[in-house]
Amino acid sequence: MLTLDVSKRLGGFLVQACFSVQPAQVTALFGPSGAGKTSLVNMAAGLLTPDEGRISLAGVTLFDSLRGVNLPPEKRRLGYVFQDALLFPHFSVRANLLYGQRLTPRPQRWADVDRVVELLGIGHLLERRPARLSGGEKQRVAIGRALLTSPRLLLLDEPLASVDQGRKAEVLPFIAAVTKEYGLPVLYVSHAPEEIVELAHRVVIVEQGRVAATLGVEQFQTSNA
Repeated sequence: MLTLDVSKRLGGFLVQACFSVQPAQVTALFGPSGAGKTSLVNMAAGLLTPDEGRISLAGVTLFDSLRGVNLPPEKRRLGYVFQDALLFPHFSVRANLLYGQRLTPRPQRWADVDRVVELLGIGHLLERRPARLSGGEKQRVAIGRALLTSPRLLLLDEPLASVDQGRKAEVLPFIAAVTKEYGLPVLYVSHAPEEIVELAHRVVIVEQGRVAATLGVEQFQTSNA
């Protein structure tokens, strides 16, 4: 389980939130652009340092302002998929995937390349370069690369924001299959209610840098009907 209780001042904007991500569940951060969702994910990932607070994952302290603990991103073993896939353009799909695997020492690897490729339906893409992929295909490869780091938590920051509606319908089932297959805790950022209803178990509503509510997905669906 990920537990995050942090505060961070960004200019005149204060991000101050406390929530958890349960094992084997998708927890969605939902709110308008500029609400602080990405800042919270970046604090979990170690890309943004809170001013104060504590972050822990599966009993391991990632950040603690009182104890002076702040693990660097590469020590946190989190898989991060950004809004833009950020694949290496000069690498093939296969090389992008294997790059993710090489980031994790062999004894800590649990993700199998062949199984990830099969689960994401990208076997026919392995020799292509990113320039020859659709937006949905790029995101599936980015998810595969993140999984092959054998993470303890998967962070998905609006991974479908730049993908058209047809491609969203293509990618969402793959994300659902991945979370079910591996039982990973997932933190999924979106401002699209339909994505959250399809994927999430719990929804954390973020408004103006703070947690306004935490809802079950059924409650969220009713409130957004």
